[in-house]
Formats: sequence, C-alpha cells, structure tokens
Amino acid sequence: MKFAIQTRNDDYSNTLMQQAKQYLLDFGLEFDEEEPEIVLSIGGDGTFLHAFHKYAHRLDRTAFVGIHTGHLGFYADWKPSEIEKLVISIARHTYEIIEYPLLNVKVNHGDNEESTTYLALNESTIKSPGVTFVVDVNLNGRQFERFRGDGLCMSTPSGSTAYSKALNGAIIHPSFEAMQLTEMASINNRVFRTVGSPLVLPAHHHCELIPVQEGAGFVLTVDHLQLPHRAVASIEYTVAKEKIRFARFRQFPFWERVHDSFIASRTDK
Repeated sequence: MKFAIQTRNDDYSNTLMQQAKQYLLDFGLEFDEEEPEIVLSIGGDGTFLHAFHKYAHRLDRTAFVGIHTGHLGFYADWKPSEIEKLVISIARHTYEIIEYPLLNVKVNHGDNEESTTYLALNESTIKSPGVTFVVDVNLNGRQFERFRGDGLCMSTPSGSTAYSKALNGAIIHPSFEAMQLTEMASINNRVFRTVGSPLVLPAHHHCELIPVQEGAGFVLTVDHLQLPHRAVASIEYTVAKEKIRFARFRQFPFWERVHDSFIASRTDK
C-alpha cells in the first residue's frame, strides 16, 4: 500500500510525521506523495482541508485519516499517542471506507472565458468586495429571491459544523446528500426581503447565484482558498458526484463529535 502524509508543519506535527512514516515503512508500506492510497493528515481540520485539496484529483483512489495535534477536530480524530495503534490498523487493512458528500462549485464568466469548477469539503462563500452583495438566487431554474447583504454561504453536511454553524445554519448529519445555503447579514425591511432562514437542498436540486450588476466581481472562497473572480455571469452550486473517502478504523458517531466539540466541558472529556 502507498501512503502520504500532510502536516501542519510545526515541530510537534513534523516529529509525529517522521515517527508515523518510519512505522509504516517498517511494516512494508511505500511512501508515495504522487499516488497514495491513504493519506495521513497530522495537525487539525485546517491541515485536513489542505490534504483534501492536494489530492482532490484522485478521490476515488485515496482515503484519508486525521491525527490531531491540537483540539479534537471533525476530521482529525486520532490522538498522537495512538499513532502505533493506527499504523498497525493501516498495515493490517483493518478499516472500512466511509464516504461523505462534497460540494461542486461552478463559476461561469460573462466574457466568453471557460467556466471554472471547484470541489469543497466544508463550504463555499461569495461576497462583494467593499459594496453590498446583490444576487438573484435561483433554485432549480426559477428565481427564489433577490438577496442583498454581506454574502452567502453554501456548505456540505460535514461543513455544517464549521462556518455555516456560525451563521446559524443547521447541523446536518453527513449521511444526507445535501447542501445548505445560509445568509450573511441580509438586508430586510419594507422594500427588500429575503427568506431569512437556512435552506437545505437535496442532491437532485441545484442553486444558481446570478449577479444583478453585469460584469460584477466577487471574492469566492472554497474551504480555506480565497479566489477572486471578475466578470462573473453566475455561480452554480450542486451536490458533487465525487465524494471524500475516510479510512474508518473504529466507531466515532457524528453526534458524539458534535457533543465533544460544542457541548462537553474540559472536565467532561
């Protein structure tokens, strides 16, 4: 089996990387950063996002597992003290593959440029730099509302515990193939109205954001990536056909992660 390792690149994470790498090599696995079958992420959820985007072109052939060197994360759930146990499980192939939905982001340009497509593990946001953000929100080809405010966020189910939650979005179990649209400081008065609530859209639906001002430029984010775009004709969001594959070695229920991350105190853990 071929493996690769992504780290936060601090001293502690790099030390753990060398330890895990040597263990895996001792068990006969092959280190291969180009075509790994399993990727270890050592750091936090941010490190995991970097690993995901690095290998997003081979999601059907690569599985991911996270080791946290800070706070417990939603993607990095192994402790540094468990590296030996994890390595033995990898070497013995004693794991199952769990798949989570992803978000497909397609940016269409109005100047005859080719469309640009991205995959998001957590979410994608769109804002106007320095001015009020105004777009028509179309659902399944029909106008739903004209949004005015700071911006919009479309998240995956697994990303519903990240930025979307900070925008008062719902927490969605990642077994649902869906995406969630949440508002950022919408303008609501006697003239301008939005629905004012998060929208959870199933996999067979699609959402299109069309700028009211022709040739408008926006700041688009895809997870941790900031991607400015000019002359945007529309942005299309759909649940992606691709999925991320996790190498799961033990049970760690999603709602237990939610509890440990947002409810449990230090003395509870």
